[in-house]
Amino acid sequence: MNALHYANVVAPVGNDDARIMDAALQFGRSHMGMAAPNPSVGTIIVKSNGVEPVVIARGVTALGGRPHAETEALKMAGEAARGATAYVTLEPCAHHSKTPPCSSALIAAQIGRVVIAIEDPNPLVSGNGIRMLRDAGIETIVGIGAAQARIDHAGHFRRVRDGRPHILLKIAVSADGKTGLAGRKPARISGPVSMAEAHILRATSDAVMVGSGTVLADNPKLDCRLPGMENRSPIRVVLDGSLKIPLDCHLVQTAKARKLIVIASENAPAEKQKALEDAGAEVIRVPCTRDRHRKPAIDDAMQELGNRGITRLLVEGGPVLSASLLQYDLVDEAVVVCAKVELGEDAIDAIEGMPLDALTASPKLKIIEERMLGEDRMVRLFRK
Repeated sequence: MNALHYANVVAPVGNDDARIMDAALQFGRSHMGMAAPNPSVGTIIVKSNGVEPVVIARGVTALGGRPHAETEALKMAGEAARGATAYVTLEPCAHHSKTPPCSSALIAAQIGRVVIAIEDPNPLVSGNGIRMLRDAGIETIVGIGAAQARIDHAGHFRRVRDGRPHILLKIAVSADGKTGLAGRKPARISGPVSMAEAHILRATSDAVMVGSGTVLADNPKLDCRLPGMENRSPIRVVLDGSLKIPLDCHLVQTAKARKLIVIASENAPAEKQKALEDAGAEVIRVPCTRDRHRKPAIDDAMQELGNRGITRLLVEGGPVLSASLLQYDLVDEAVVVCAKVELGEDAIDAIEGMPLDALTASPKLKIIEERMLGEDRMVRLFRK
């Protein structure tokens, strides 16, 4: 039996398994956006008191990706881990890297049972962690909470499989499908609840990207401004083929304090690159597209970000960048916030050269959530 088939053997589910795994998934999301290049995994260890399972320890992947959730939870549990059940949102690792395998740690702690949400597609793991646990005589259940785990760990899965980040496109549109005023001037569309939600998206992403046009029009800060969450501001990324962003914009002025990556075309001016680098920015050059626009190839740009350990990329770009992502089939998830305000016929379409339903009715995406954010309506889509 190969590793993949071995991993997909699912044992019967206890009445409490789904409930406790849901709690582990929620806890795992607490470090989402801060654990890259590793996934933010949650682990909960429970032990029966003779009547019901009682939580004795929990762990989440630490900031920067290490230590892993399993070892954090085992450290908290101590000797009480013997014979207990561990709920883990992603298959425990099975290989030696900077730390020993988490599967070995669970075995050494004499855990009695392990419930795993989903198998890790990383070739270094990919069923081997599950095999180690079962070979050690530990009852191991796979698949509880898999649907949510697939969403929560989408950044890890995409980077492992395709070498690029999971890309979440966020768009705010007016009731008539517009996103900015004539002359590409910014317009306030979203209400305060929607704005807070946008900052939560930033807080749970490794990086946030805009195009140079957004920088020139809005001079954004791209930080998280929710009270108490300022330290969760993501890496800033600007797609700027000819290096047009000014040196006195907010992003460049703060580049030494918080990481800024500027992605330029191979023919961008060298003197502007040096000025940006002197200001603290990292400039990455990628090949140009072969069309008349000669823009930076966005698929190559995504590979470069993946090479730098970015797993979850939030894109708040304007109509042109949104269209490019759709054109190259790079939208893995989308959050579309629809406001009641209308901007008029002269306003800018939400997606350059495409109707809005190129995104909202894309056959590649499915709606997984709809809810109101104050007076705005939010639709969330995810790749099928």
